[in-house]
Amino acid sequence: MKNGLIITNCVILTIGTCAGPLLTRLYYTNGGKRIWFMSFLSTAGFPVILIPLFFSYLSRRNRNHSETAEKTKIILMETPLFIASIVIGLLTGLDNYLYAYGLAYLPVSTSSLIIGTQLAFNALFAFFMVKQKFTPFSINAVVLLTVGIAVLALHSNGDKPANETHKEYVVGFLMTVIAAVLYAFILPLVELTYKKSRQEITFSLVLEIQMVMCLAATCFCVVGMIIDGDFKVISREARDFKIGGSAFYYTLIVITGIVWQGFFLGAIGVVFCASSLASGVLISALLPVTEVLAVICFREKFQAEKGVSLFLSLWGFVSYFYGEYKSGKKVLEKQQPQETELPPLQVIDSVA
Repeated sequence: MKNGLIITNCVILTIGTCAGPLLTRLYYTNGGKRIWFMSFLSTAGFPVILIPLFFSYLSRRNRNHSETAEKTKIILMETPLFIASIVIGLLTGLDNYLYAYGLAYLPVSTSSLIIGTQLAFNALFAFFMVKQKFTPFSINAVVLLTVGIAVLALHSNGDKPANETHKEYVVGFLMTVIAAVLYAFILPLVELTYKKSRQEITFSLVLEIQMVMCLAATCFCVVGMIIDGDFKVISREARDFKIGGSAFYYTLIVITGIVWQGFFLGAIGVVFCASSLASGVLISALLPVTEVLAVICFREKFQAEKGVSLFLSLWGFVSYFYGEYKSGKKVLEKQQPQETELPPLQVIDSVA
């Protein structure tokens, strides 16, 4: 059951990590300019979570009816966990804005390599906040992924889009760096919330936490949209969109919202099934894949250094999960009851 759950979350996270930045950049390169609107879309798809929550409730209700007469709770979350989820959600909303700002002025390839630095910060925060244990395999993965990102960073010169000013590029670069550090802090914070909670953390409860987090992040961005006047210009922006007009614009918006929601759902799901470091490793391992897709979709340059980075990142990804497999195998071996031997029979000489 748990293996199926973690595979599902990894697949959802993979789609969100690879497709989310590309769809966002597609919006910006075809006339879209509303940064708060893009940050809003990162979590606006949260009503999708109601579907698995509904089926989870039905499952719990059927189980209760068959076992006890206890009334099934619709909402499992208690007040302390609710408050913690709101705080994390507000931080997530801020992180969404920082990342959306960076994507508005940076190519996907440059943005991805900067976001990749979150792995080093994630490992550091996880070590201090949740006492994440490092194995030779996880250390090897962190080193390989960090080196892969560094190789890309060495050739980020001259990557500035022709229609952007130097100031816009620098500010976008700094915003993306801050977004990477903040997200690296958010993942261990979620894991710490799970560990400190007085409730049993089930997957149903994880979905409720995700729901509250995304709702808080969305409300945060809605306030930004109101202040920036986004609601007044969205319809005009849709009419003036360069490809497909209004129909394509609104389709793109809906798909972008669903894909980004998948990213957040998958990331939090991997934290629940494994750890915050595992989530960070998977995100970093997928960034070079996003680089390749950016080259195909937006014809961004793909130097030899990007190929080296892709190889190192995939190597690091395999190293980490092989280490997790080995660790899990050792735990199972320890849990298996050892064969017991009968004590040797003692022969007692009889006294005549």
